[in-house]
Amino acid sequence: WDDFIDHPNYDEFWQKQNALNYMKGITHPVLNVAGWFDAEDFYGPMSIYTTIEKTTPNNQSTLVVGPWKHGGWASMDGSSLGDIQFGSKTSDYYKKNIIFPFFQYHLKGEGDWNPAEAIVFATGSNKWQTFDQWPPKQAKKKNLYFRANGKLSFTAPTAAEAADTYTADPKKPVPFSSEIRTTAGHTWMIEDQRPNSARPDVLTFTTDVLTEDISIAGPILANLFASTTGTDADFFVKLIDVYPGDAPDNKDAPQRVKMGSYQMLLGVQAMRAKYRNDFTNPAPLVPGKVTPISFNIWDKFHTFKAGHKIMVQVHSSWFPAYDRNPHQFMDIYTAEEKDFLKADHTIHRSKAFPSHLELPVYSETQD
Repeated sequence: WDDFIDHPNYDEFWQKQNALNYMKGITHPVLNVAGWFDAEDFYGPMSIYTTIEKTTPNNQSTLVVGPWKHGGWASMDGSSLGDIQFGSKTSDYYKKNIIFPFFQYHLKGEGDWNPAEAIVFATGSNKWQTFDQWPPKQAKKKNLYFRANGKLSFTAPTAAEAADTYTADPKKPVPFSSEIRTTAGHTWMIEDQRPNSARPDVLTFTTDVLTEDISIAGPILANLFASTTGTDADFFVKLIDVYPGDAPDNKDAPQRVKMGSYQMLLGVQAMRAKYRNDFTNPAPLVPGKVTPISFNIWDKFHTFKAGHKIMVQVHSSWFPAYDRNPHQFMDIYTAEEKDFLKADHTIHRSKAFPSHLELPVYSETQD
C-alpha cells in the first residue's frame, strides 16, 4: 500500500519490476496458460507470450487459452462459468491433452509433443482450435462504429457533429457486479450486464440482430473521442454478447438467470485519461476539448452467433473493483471526500471524431 501511495505513476520503481524487461533469450519450452475471463491477470501471460515471440523468434513457447477465470483450469472442470455453458469439460481437456503430454515429454522424455503455436478455446462456438500464430493470420481488422440512437455499425458515421453525453457522479458509481457474496468464486468477468445497461450514466450501443455468425480472434482496440467538463476521467469500455430473447435457460447455472436477452460480458478495459499518452507522465484533460483516447481491451476468441447482437457499453466508474476518479487532475490517493465532483462526459461519433472499436474479425476461409 505504501508503495502505491509513494509511486502513483509508472516511475522507475515500477519499471524495474516489469518482468517483460527480462524476457530475452527464452529458448526453453514454455506453456503460457491464460483464461479468457481472468480478472486478476489476463495481461500477464498474454504479454509474456507476445514479448517472447518478439525477442526470441526461435523460442519453444506455446499459448494456451481456455474459458476460465483466474486459475480455473486447475480449480474447476471448465464446463461453465457463472451462467454461461461451454459444452464440455475444458479443464479436463487441458489436463489430458496439453499439460500432461507437455511434462511427460520434457521431463521424462516420453510420448510426443509437437504442439501448434496457439491452442485456444473459442467461446460462443464452444470448440478448441489450433493456429500456427496468434493472432491468427485470418483475422482482419474491422471498425465497429458508435452511431445515432444507440446503434453500432461497421459503416462509418457521416454526420458533421454527433455525440452522446452522460453525467458521472463519483458518489453513485457504476457497480462492478450485482452479486453480493462473502466467499470466493467470482464470475464477474462474464456477468450479465443488463442491470448496468439501464443506468443513465452508461452509454449503450447495439448492432441489429446478426444474420450470420461473426467471429473475432485477437486483440480489441477501443478508440474513443471524448470531451469532459473536468480535467480527468476514467473510461470503461465493455464488449458484450447479447443473447436472443428466446434463448433457453441453463438449468444447471448457479443463479438460474433467465438467458433470454442475457448480456454476456466478453471483454472490458479502462483508461484513466490522465495516462492516455504516458503512464509515467500524466497530463490533464482540457475541459471541453475533444481528445482521442485509445486503449487495448486485449485478446478474445469468440463467435457472436446469428440471432445475437453485439453491444458496447461506455461508462466512467466500476466500483469497487476500480477506485473512483474525482474528475480532477490530482493525486487520487490523497483525494478527500470534497474532491470527488460530478462531471459531464461526452463521447463523440461524428465523421471527424468517429468513436469505435477495432475488432479482429476472423474467418476460417480468409487467406
